[in-house]
Amino acid sequence: MVSSRALNTYDRHLLREWLTILGLVLCATLGLMMVQVMYDDFRSLRELGAGGTDLWRYVLVTVPSFLSIVLRLALLVSLMFVLGKLHRANEFTALRAAGVSFGRITAPVWLIGMLACGLSWWLNTAVVPWSVEVSQAMRDRLQFQKEANVLVRDRVGAVYSVAFDNPHGRRMWFFNRYSQYTSRGYGVTVAVLDPTRREVLRLVAAEAWLQPGKGWTFVNGRELRFRPETGELMATVPFAVRTEANFREDPQLMLLIDRRPIDLSLPQLERLIDYFEVEHSPKLTPYAVRYYGLIATTLGPLIVIGIAIPFAMSGVRMNPAVGVSKSIGLFFLYYLLENFATSLATKNLIDPVMAAWLPNIGMAALALWFFARLR
Repeated sequence: MVSSRALNTYDRHLLREWLTILGLVLCATLGLMMVQVMYDDFRSLRELGAGGTDLWRYVLVTVPSFLSIVLRLALLVSLMFVLGKLHRANEFTALRAAGVSFGRITAPVWLIGMLACGLSWWLNTAVVPWSVEVSQAMRDRLQFQKEANVLVRDRVGAVYSVAFDNPHGRRMWFFNRYSQYTSRGYGVTVAVLDPTRREVLRLVAAEAWLQPGKGWTFVNGRELRFRPETGELMATVPFAVRTEANFREDPQLMLLIDRRPIDLSLPQLERLIDYFEVEHSPKLTPYAVRYYGLIATTLGPLIVIGIAIPFAMSGVRMNPAVGVSKSIGLFFLYYLLENFATSLATKNLIDPVMAAWLPNIGMAALALWFFARLR
């Protein structure tokens, strides 16, 4: 048997080799991400008038949104490289011949994997949401500054044809445009419905805005009342200013609708899922898959390790660089499974939760198969 001291020496040796390569891969991958961000957004940011400081701040804020993906990739590439290198040098053979169990040999790797799961959870719930929301706010600020020089104030940061249905409050909203710069809607129509969704009252106003704690204020408008049974117009009353304290719809939620799931943070996805569930909207699926997928990737580091260990320690003793190329192929397989699962969920063939976990289940099954062959 190998002494405890010898095993501790091996642990330090393995971790030193692995964490060195892991750090190099993380730095290289993040560098590539910075180049990708600059390539995608440099021209558009310059057209918005961004200076050198703005560009670097934007890049530094945006790159953390990729950290969750980069962490899994870096773990896989570095582990495949280091384990392949040690396997090629017969170090695992020597340990097994000395009576060291397979579990004890890989114990340091699994420990780091569990720590990486905690890091992944923190990234998905705190860092990535911050990165997504702050980078979007920076782009909006630059857009508003540019438009403020050439447009009238109420058209700066305008989103056109904003529609929103609040089935719980029985109200349907429509704005000709909503300015994110002034936080006001223009050309506003609000239809108030009865429990059977027949129109009872309609508010039409030139502009409206939400006052926190006070409800929505409408100016220069008209109130129209209808007979629900027939839809007949019963009365019309003009008003200069009118405040509806019971109207509490959040304009930020209204503006999130129809944005791509990949462009939203975890809290934003959660808000949209809650809204679409109440509305029973078919638009729920891609947002739910994205939301539960971010949660499912928390276990990604352990699955990556489960694949890398048997993949690197079995077979012929080849060049470690071959293991790196195999790891890229495994990541490609993961994203094929992810797209396939999303497609199934979009067609209502499987539940969004299952679609989110299916790629991880598939890769975990692959890891178990590799382990079975290794033993």
